[in-house]
Amino acid sequence: MNVGVCYALADRQLWMRLEVPAESKVEDAIRLSGVLKLYPEIDLTVQKVGIFGKMAQLDSPIQEGDRVEIYRAITADPKLVKRRKL
Repeated sequence: MNVGVCYALADRQLWMRLEVPAESKVEDAIRLSGVLKLYPEIDLTVQKVGIFGKMAQLDSPIQEGDRVEIYRAITADPKLVKRRKL
């Protein structure tokens, strides 16, 4: 089945499509994508993951066309950032 895996840094983002076996889980897609080798700072024991912007567990099943996302920790308070822009 065809799925996407996404990971965004402050200055760039990675988005790749790949084929995974049927009945794959979120963690399977992440590992098969190779993103953990490209970004060794990713720690799946700490970082949250999701599917299409909704939080998911590493053992959550994925479906054809899903976008698996790896989230980074928020480094700035969104309320403060908004105030700085004003």
